[in-house]
Amino acid sequence: MNLQDLEAFVAVVETGSIVGASARLNLTQPGVTRRIQNLEDRLKATLLDRQSKPFKPTAAGREAYEHGRRVLRSLDDLKAGVSPVGDIEGEFRLGIMPYLSDAALALPIERLRTDFPKLTLRVTSGWSPRLVEQVLRSELDAAAVCLADGLQPPDELVSEDLGTQSVVLVAANGLLLPKPASLEDLSKFPWVMNETGCGFRAFIRRQFEAARLPFNVGVEALSADLRLSLVARGHGIGIITPAALAGSPWQDQVQVLEVRDFRPLVRAWMLHRPPAGRLARPIAVFRDALLEGLKVPSPFIS
Repeated sequence: MNLQDLEAFVAVVETGSIVGASARLNLTQPGVTRRIQNLEDRLKATLLDRQSKPFKPTAAGREAYEHGRRVLRSLDDLKAGVSPVGDIEGEFRLGIMPYLSDAALALPIERLRTDFPKLTLRVTSGWSPRLVEQVLRSELDAAAVCLADGLQPPDELVSEDLGTQSVVLVAANGLLLPKPASLEDLSKFPWVMNETGCGFRAFIRRQFEAARLPFNVGVEALSADLRLSLVARGHGIGIITPAALAGSPWQDQVQVLEVRDFRPLVRAWMLHRPPAGRLARPIAVFRDALLEGLKVPSPFIS
């Protein structure tokens, strides 16, 4: 089997198009197409659904992709094993859950680029369930995710516990709530939340359902600053990281809520498929820097 054909196929799956693979490999589009056809002829199987946009692998293609990524990664590990210490090259595909990117992304990325200047870093942001699936399918090399406290990552992955993480609940200054408030008090208002998939949102919903109280999401918004602006204008109760609140121009227009017997918690995890191979050191550097950033004390949480 020609490794260049395999590289072309993996590139098409990961970029979703012949054009994207062509740019990544610095190869003409007909050249990429020819390599995919060579691989399909060799495997006697159709690997891509060419009717979908972006291109998606067929069932056979998914299997070929997962095996192909492992083969290419093993070759990268071999190269790294005979290279000078610290001279790690190739790609590091890293997934970050938005809460963690808000809290402590700058320091880990800076440290990776300093320690591994020849490593090409590709960062994807997404909700934890999707990132976990991407690591399982070898579409990502590692991911930093948040899961509701008590949930465990899949057994197939190497998982490192980064500890529980908190957020603060906020409301417009003019919103009249008891101090401290109860879950029942909060249930009377809509919420301004992330899209479905956020670990904190799932945690909060379960708490309200357990108390047999309604949980109404009035507005969904991905941007932390947009959510806080909507909260400040009285559109509902919000949830935000201490770091995002401290740096927001809306900080003085909202109040931090104290709620009896309720503190939203999720647990952060660093995940990767075994073995880590050549990426063991970059994963460890990123993990340690992320932990360092997450331990910065917050003025909003006591």
